[in-house]
Amino acid sequence: MKSYGLYLAVLMLGMNVQASYPQQTPVVEGQEEGLFLHTVERGQTVYSISLMYGVDDEEIYRLNPSSREVIKAGEALKIPQKEHSGEKVDDEEVYVYHTIQSGETLYGVSRQYGLLAEDLSDANRGLTPQTFAAGKTIRIPSMKIRSLPVTQTKTVVREMKYKIRRKETMYSICRQFNVTSEELVAYNPQLKSGLKAGMELTIPVRTEEVVTEIPEQKELDIAELISFRRKIEQTDAARIIMLLPFHKPDAGTPLDARVIEFYEGFLMAVDSMRNSGMTIELYVENIGNDAGTARKALENIEIEHADLIIGGMTDEQIELIADYAERNEIKYVVPFSSRCERLTMENPSVFQVNTLPQNLYSYLAPRIRSLFPRHRIILLNTNDNDAKKHFINVLKADLNDSHIPFAEVTYQEKTFQTDMLGAMSSTEPNLIIPCSGSLDALLKIKGTLRSIIETKPEYAVTLFGHPEWQSYVKDCLDDFYALDARFYAPSYMNATTPEAKQFTDKYTTLYRKPLPPSSPKYAVLGFDMGMYFLTVVRTYGRNFDNYVQLHRNSSIQSGFRFERVNNWGGFLNTNLYIVHFNKKDYTIHREE
Repeated sequence: MKSYGLYLAVLMLGMNVQASYPQQTPVVEGQEEGLFLHTVERGQTVYSISLMYGVDDEEIYRLNPSSREVIKAGEALKIPQKEHSGEKVDDEEVYVYHTIQSGETLYGVSRQYGLLAEDLSDANRGLTPQTFAAGKTIRIPSMKIRSLPVTQTKTVVREMKYKIRRKETMYSICRQFNVTSEELVAYNPQLKSGLKAGMELTIPVRTEEVVTEIPEQKELDIAELISFRRKIEQTDAARIIMLLPFHKPDAGTPLDARVIEFYEGFLMAVDSMRNSGMTIELYVENIGNDAGTARKALENIEIEHADLIIGGMTDEQIELIADYAERNEIKYVVPFSSRCERLTMENPSVFQVNTLPQNLYSYLAPRIRSLFPRHRIILLNTNDNDAKKHFINVLKADLNDSHIPFAEVTYQEKTFQTDMLGAMSSTEPNLIIPCSGSLDALLKIKGTLRSIIETKPEYAVTLFGHPEWQSYVKDCLDDFYALDARFYAPSYMNATTPEAKQFTDKYTTLYRKPLPPSSPKYAVLGFDMGMYFLTVVRTYGRNFDNYVQLHRNSSIQSGFRFERVNNWGGFLNTNLYIVHFNKKDYTIHREE
């Protein structure tokens, strides 16, 4: 394999870088013909569900009119069943979908569709005893060769009765029916005493017949069926493939300095794990910025039993790598892109690190309720174009379902303080949530809110904001402390913690340059990602996907909390931090 050693970092770290069958869809009780029911999971949107089943989101809106505003976890949506002939389309398997009914078993569903239980398990790699439950959806393969009845021509032996006539001999009978004397005696032991006229014999007659055989299957418990996938194989060795766009082909200029920083941080994680006794083989390929270079890099890979592939930048590159990973049963981590949701929905090998914010709102709403159970909640509309409309709709639906009252205030400069005092409580703490994450929105409201708490101490205020607030900390730190502010973010690094300081010092010494001030910091992302995935490979083996939802790892900046998107797809990172600027002791806490 062609290798790329970048900088002196590799030498300094002591690394070796080397680089058809027609099938009818039964109508299940409780669902309409041509439709099936999907139970909404946390983090799902109408768009992600449409990608999951390959249907148009407008069809989902048409069948479920209320979904245009908001969908809630536990809600059942009608989804159109895609029509198909049972034949593969563009070499891709075609599926129908089945909503599991109460009391159904894996064996029962497999027989209903004329398949083996193993077929369903293979088509739903995320299937567990917990996810094979009433209301959950599984996909049904339209064709599995091993499940089909086997039709072939065979020589069949049948028995017939024959009465011996006068003057017939063993020789004449054997010649007449094309059997040997040994076979004839075996079927008729009485012939050992001699052949006599009038004796009735059993004659084996061979004929060529077309025979259809249905494979035998036993009723397997789902836990038994998938137990082979759940075996923990701890290891102190790992093979990692990195496919990154370091520079354009035949050019020395880096495509993106952030990719170099990410790689440098990842090397620091590898060095840390090697110092703890783990053997790591790291193979690196430059894939430039086009699909052709990525394809050539994949053709150069000659590694057997790799544990992990990390990389890809463009949509085309990511799709190529994801397909390669699935074919070779290698886990694939997409480190940068948040636009690969379709692949994540259908490819069980994919781990999508960067998740779109709208996929996290349904995780955030219940956390807000849990963190602020006694607060008077006020939603503040600042009339910004970048308002978090989807987040506000999800939060409102969650509060209404939980029977928690909330107030809504629209910002008007002249009457803002009066309007806020009218909505706030003087006997309970107040949680104020601006509907926008922009700096303009924050600047509009922070002065007035500080004036209220400074002149009217009976009003307790917590200001709750959005990930964009990370960029405003330097200019608004005093305001954040005064307003006991919090904001949510998928990643956050507190530069004052001992871990952050240690990393920063080591990075600066090792690479002889300061850690870039931007946020998020790609070197820290590379380090955190390396520590997380090398740890899960070490702890659970190359089939760590069966346990990754249980694994938690400390990090400096980027957290990882992976959940499988459905019974057949990959994993989304649902990590969400709450960053708290504590007014009591002027400290910053990152709450998991």
